[in-house]
Amino acid sequence: MTTQRGSNAFFQFNYIPYPLWRRRMPFPVKLAVTPLLRRTYPARVVERRIPTVNDVAASLHRFGLLADGATEAETREALKTTQANIAIVDTDAVPAATTHPIRLPAQWEPMERIIVTWPVNYPPLWALFAQMTEAIMPVADVQINVTHPVWAQAVHLYLQAGGMADLDRVTCYHLPTDDIWVRDYGPYIGYDAHGERAAVAMQYDPLENYPQARDDAMPVRWAAHEGLALNKLDFRGEGGNVWTDGTGKLFMTNQVYIQNPDLNRITLIERLRRAFTFDELVLLPRLRLEETGHVDLVVKLANADTMLVSGPGALFTSDRLWRAARQLRRDYTLITLPTPPLYFNWFGYPIRRSYTNALTVNGRVLVPVYGIRQDDEALRCYEAAMPGFEVVPIDCTIAANGGGAVHCLTKEVPLKIAPEANPTS
Repeated sequence: MTTQRGSNAFFQFNYIPYPLWRRRMPFPVKLAVTPLLRRTYPARVVERRIPTVNDVAASLHRFGLLADGATEAETREALKTTQANIAIVDTDAVPAATTHPIRLPAQWEPMERIIVTWPVNYPPLWALFAQMTEAIMPVADVQINVTHPVWAQAVHLYLQAGGMADLDRVTCYHLPTDDIWVRDYGPYIGYDAHGERAAVAMQYDPLENYPQARDDAMPVRWAAHEGLALNKLDFRGEGGNVWTDGTGKLFMTNQVYIQNPDLNRITLIERLRRAFTFDELVLLPRLRLEETGHVDLVVKLANADTMLVSGPGALFTSDRLWRAARQLRRDYTLITLPTPPLYFNWFGYPIRRSYTNALTVNGRVLVPVYGIRQDDEALRCYEAAMPGFEVVPIDCTIAANGGGAVHCLTKEVPLKIAPEANPTS
């Protein structure tokens, strides 16, 4: 893996993996920034409902996504002949409804596949998604969501050009979404009382300036395609703010009260129990100067007894990290991860990087790294906390500027058959 060179400078000027062209802004400002946006993002292509082969070939060529020296004409021909595995999702299909709660499995339980939403909007992130795909393929299937089948051909071609010749475990789903953070809007998949898989959807609408209807609809469309019953929970929340040990505990931050101000602790637990089976809800403090408020930036479960925690050396939020550690110490062996320093991107965007934003899948753990000196220490912490797991570093230097890393960009699908016993390591 080639890691981008990151920085711990307090002010940085990095690529922003967010759809800035969708923001409402005064017309003179929009007029001034539009040329820059067109040079940075393939927005005019990806926002089209029906992109053509010519559109996509031009975008691949323009942003240098095929480094094998192919011309635009050669890329067009390759797109026409590439044989990607594509599943077409019926966006009008409706899944069976259920009101039965599910048990969310822990990430160390057996998984069938990992879902990602390919960043067609953000060319600098394609290498990151290729890294994740390559790391997951040996141990699980990979489902890649794309906004149109021609993008599936482009992704297949890109992965092949990167040296991944055997893509039998990769399937592209034509399942349009608005953005890449599938952890947050994707379905929560677990087992009902009969051991059958079922799904839960929360209401996803955290941002004022961006369209999110297709993200919000993604769990419904996915569950219908997979033939799973779906429980639509009357609750605002994101998957990045839910950890589970699979045996009775849910972990969230107090961000849930900000998003659901009508709830108190009693009514919050009652609401969540409509969807999930659990014995205890552990609410941790959210970070300051961080937009999402998610728990996956604070802690990560290594196994049923061990918790990886972000160290308290972070500017403006150390007290909250200390409180989280004190709260967890009575029940878990804690291993403290380094916490990279806060920085501001383009002066206005506070960025907090976290090593807890990792994915465990079938004997591997994909750990975000940022090209900084703290990376090596973080990887050693994971090796100590998760013996027997293969620790795979994933370069999230660019993704961090969108507010997330590996965990935010993935969603696990457990095996169809529920395991009789939950492994803990």
